[in-house]
Amino acid sequence: MQVLIRANYEEMSKEAARYVSSEMRKKVKFVLGLATGSTPLGLYKELIRMHKEEGLDFENVTTFNLDEYYGLSPTHEQSYSYFMWENLFKHVNIKKENVHIPDGMAKDVEKFCEEYEHMIKEAGGIDLQVLGIGSDGHIAFNEPLSSLGSRTRLKTLTQQTIEDNARFFENKDEVPRYAITMGVGTVFEAHKCILLASSHSKADVIAKAIEGPVAAYITASAMQLHRDTIVVLDEGAAAELKRKDYYRYVDKMVKEFNK
Repeated sequence: MQVLIRANYEEMSKEAARYVSSEMRKKVKFVLGLATGSTPLGLYKELIRMHKEEGLDFENVTTFNLDEYYGLSPTHEQSYSYFMWENLFKHVNIKKENVHIPDGMAKDVEKFCEEYEHMIKEAGGIDLQVLGIGSDGHIAFNEPLSSLGSRTRLKTLTQQTIEDNARFFENKDEVPRYAITMGVGTVFEAHKCILLASSHSKADVIAKAIEGPVAAYITASAMQLHRDTIVVLDEGAAAELKRKDYYRYVDKMVKEFNK
C-alpha cells in the first residue's frame, strides 16, 4: 500500500485523476470500478476536464459501480445511477452499454447479485477500483463486521450510514435501509485499487484502516492485504497517521526513481 498525502482536496483529486487516467491509457480496453459520494466528485470533475481538453478516451472503457440503494429507481435524484450520469458519464464518450450499476429495483436480488459478479468476471475483472471510505471505515456498503470474503449482495445499512447520508435527502426517514453492494472479496479481486479520503472528519478512521489491525469492523482495513493499492489523502484526512513522514519519504523516492 502506497500512501500519498496532498495539501488539499483539489490537489488530492488531481493526483487521483492523474493516476486513473495513466492506468486507463495503458490498455485498449479498460475496466474501471467506480464509487459515489462527495469524495470522488473532484476526481470525476478532473477526468471530465481531461476528456474535453486532453483527449482522455472513454470509448473502450467498461465501468462497474460498487453499490446502489435498494428501492430507488435509476431516475431517482438520490440514486447512484443518477449520480454517476450527472457527475461523469454524460460528460464523456462512454458507451451506455458499457456502464454497469447495481439494479436497485431488482425483483430477484440474489439472482441479480450472482449475475453482477458474473458480468465482472466476463469483462476480465476490474483493472482499477476507485474507493471511498465511510465514517465507520466501510468500503462500498460493506458495513462494520461484514465478512472480508463477502461477495455482491443485499446489505442492511447501519444507523451511522443512514445518518451520514441523510444530508442528501429531505429527511432521515427517506434514506433507504438497504443497498446492493459489491462485497469486500469482490473489491479485493480488482487488479489495482485507489482509495480516496479528505477532511479531518475521516482522519481517525483512515488511521485505523491504514495503520490499525486488519479487522472486519473496519472493512477498509482489508486493503492492507491487497497486492496493489494506492491511498490518496489530503492533509486533513492524514492528520492522525503516525508514519506520515515515512509516507512522504516513499513518495519522494518513487518520484526520483521514475525520473
